[in-house]
Amino acid sequence: MTRETAVNALLLAGLVAVPGWALWADEPFTITLATRAVIFALAAVGLNLALGLGGLVSLGHAVFFGIGGYAMGILAHHAQTYTPLMDGWMTIGGTKSMPVIWLVAVLTSALAALVIGVLSLRTSGVYFIMITLAFGQMFFFFAISWSAYGGEDGLSIYVRNGFPGLNTLVPIQFYGLCLAILLAVLWASARLARSPFGLALNAARQAPGRVQAVGLDPTRLRLAAFVLSGAITGLAGALFADLNRFVSPAMFSWQTSGEIMIFVILGGVARLWGPVMGAVVFVALEHLLGGISEYWHVALGLLLLVIVLFSRGGLLGLMAGEARGHD
Repeated sequence: MTRETAVNALLLAGLVAVPGWALWADEPFTITLATRAVIFALAAVGLNLALGLGGLVSLGHAVFFGIGGYAMGILAHHAQTYTPLMDGWMTIGGTKSMPVIWLVAVLTSALAALVIGVLSLRTSGVYFIMITLAFGQMFFFFAISWSAYGGEDGLSIYVRNGFPGLNTLVPIQFYGLCLAILLAVLWASARLARSPFGLALNAARQAPGRVQAVGLDPTRLRLAAFVLSGAITGLAGALFADLNRFVSPAMFSWQTSGEIMIFVILGGVARLWGPVMGAVVFVALEHLLGGISEYWHVALGLLLLVIVLFSRGGLLGLMAGEARGHD
């Protein structure tokens, strides 16, 4: 067992043990914090697919996070108010079923990622970053002006949506559901990275000319990765909205995109469990230091500085003893 594998195993053990202790100690808030970390980790795993494997530095992943959140909010809102989502030749109602909501969130986020990706991938480098950021701002201001669903005040959902066989209002059951989804996506991401598609995508990131020379289109590979990335982040957005039972334009903000990227960088870009480590550390710092001072981001900034200067693989790389060279 490598040192990194041991760290990953300890991280997984912590994700199981901490909520288990909180259940025994009757600390539901700790379970909610752990749920928040797991959902953030899922969003970061989505970005890591595009950033780590595809080399796509996106500052617009809040678009997919927000679309997933609003997919949940809109469907649940129409279900709780007993009003049809669409009325006419075909009536479509809302729903409180999590699997249906997740499917809608994933499909709408993937469609948005396809459109955004087709336009953004015409560029590269800083121009790609700015275009994805611009899309994020467009969706942010659209959500503010969308008065039918709360506008800038957001939209509250009074009852958590349901999953067959579970009482999702029980914190530990909802946490277990979110953790199971995260582990399933991590498993799929690991398989994807080792698949022919993942190997070709990694090659397109490092040497696009050589990939094109053997008959593959690097742009199509990146677009496929971007769509998958958006779909995963959209699923995380739906879970986050269900956790809070509230959606707002803040889910589309550039700060949200920045935080998702921080999770990836903090834990380790292109490392399978890196986004999980980054999200857990971020939520822990926010909880432990945020109650002491509103300037807790200073500590986060210092930690990021240490990571950038001394670790080539984020916190996972640092804990595995991989110091940054001086080349």
